[in-house]
Amino acid sequence: MENKYHIKVDGFEGPMDLLLHLIQRLEIDIHDIPVSEITDQYMNYIHRMKELELDVASEYLVMAATLLAIKSKVLLPNQSLEPEEMEPEEDPREELVERLKEYQKYKAAAMTLKEKETKDNEVYTRHPMGVEGASPEQEATVYDMVDALYRMFQKPSTLREKEEETSIKREEMPIQVTMDRIMEELETKKGAVPFEQLMSVRSRTETVTTFLALLELIKNMRITCVQHKHFESLFVYKWEDKDGR
Repeated sequence: MENKYHIKVDGFEGPMDLLLHLIQRLEIDIHDIPVSEITDQYMNYIHRMKELELDVASEYLVMAATLLAIKSKVLLPNQSLEPEEMEPEEDPREELVERLKEYQKYKAAAMTLKEKETKDNEVYTRHPMGVEGASPEQEATVYDMVDALYRMFQKPSTLREKEEETSIKREEMPIQVTMDRIMEELETKKGAVPFEQLMSVRSRTETVTTFLALLELIKNMRITCVQHKHFESLFVYKWEDKDGR
């Protein structure tokens, strides 16, 4: 029987951040969210994370249930009253919209504090661009990386594991060792390295470990991951090389 190794990804910022990512990517007006479409897109991400054997935190599942409940209210309005007895109902999306707007404020405040911290440390970073006014090249989000990883797993030739194996013996792969390997490869290449090249490893377990190592390196500001155009390939740079690319 095949063993499954689920690894929790601490790089995800939470379900509200995922919703904002989807809203920006689909260029949706936050005040008029097409709840059916956004719910379907959100559920796709949940399924992708599970297929990639990344543990999905409980708050993601709570948000999924909330979206499904809102979707059902929008699609199935109250039919128990006669038309003349019905009063205008509150928009079931209203509470979610208010939560998203509040989250945006806190996120903007956190980014302002982060920029102040980097300025005080004399470290200057490029502010991540949203969909509106985005430049041809922008920093990739963790969700863009999940998309890229998922697309890789859809290719039959990506992971060449032996078909005759009925079980997988887990090899201990410390993330620090994988981080060192990534930095060595970036040092050797002296420039951009395609995301898929870094992820071209032997097994699913090793691939997920490499993914976690990339997130940790990004978090520690040792590398950056960029996307030249939306929905296109990702490229990884050493942090100090990002402005000279």
